[in-house]
Amino acid sequence: FIQMLRSAKKRDVLQLLRRAPEEMRSFLVEAAVATESVASLAALSDFLDFSKEPKSLLEKFLYTAAFSPRPSGELLHLVLDKLDGKQLAPETWETGIVAVGSLVGKLCQQKLCGLQQVVERGVETILRGLRGAEEEPEVVIYLLALGNAMLPETIPTLLHHAEDGPTAVTAAATSALQRFPAPHISSKVKRVMRRIFHQKRKSYDKTCRLAAAEILLDNRPSPMDVINILLATREMETETATFLLLKVQNSLR
Repeated sequence: FIQMLRSAKKRDVLQLLRRAPEEMRSFLVEAAVATESVASLAALSDFLDFSKEPKSLLEKFLYTAAFSPRPSGELLHLVLDKLDGKQLAPETWETGIVAVGSLVGKLCQQKLCGLQQVVERGVETILRGLRGAEEEPEVVIYLLALGNAMLPETIPTLLHHAEDGPTAVTAAATSALQRFPAPHISSKVKRVMRRIFHQKRKSYDKTCRLAAAEILLDNRPSPMDVINILLATREMETETATFLLLKVQNSLR
């Protein structure tokens, strides 16, 4: 079916979407996204009205876009256009922002970061939203999007939220940092993770401390880091201490 859509013209794809029975539309939207032809994406742009379509159909479109293995700049452009300046249901907006992060990350993995202006627009959409976010759940969504994007230049922003944010924000930021490969876990990142794990500035939730310890142990840990983490386990709950001891043993192996 996708092969057939790849050779179809925009008007044919649009007609197919509009005339399909309601129970078939979700499948057709998924197929049109997977096709990623210029004609299919243009048809989707005309067909999808984010102010009118049922939430399930819009989320199907955004999820399919987010999980696309090799997305195009045109797909990111379509998602951004559908989110831009619209009054959306909170769930649809959240899924859309996380999808933008996923698309930006995959386009950058394809070495298209500096080549496509739409990627810069996607990054700026996330960062601008994060700067303007006032509610904790909203901040968390933008941090999840940054975690999906995995852009090295956003690490200072993630570190700031990891160390200074409330529990849910710290958890989202440390989780995002865990996704970065070892070359991006610098001495500065490790210093912040030490402060979080050893609670140098304030108390942190157990989950956040464990994430910080994992970042230290999974990225060429220094002997001192290992020793200090082992010493800290003496004051922890049995389950938490056991988890960290197993992590250290796995590192040694």
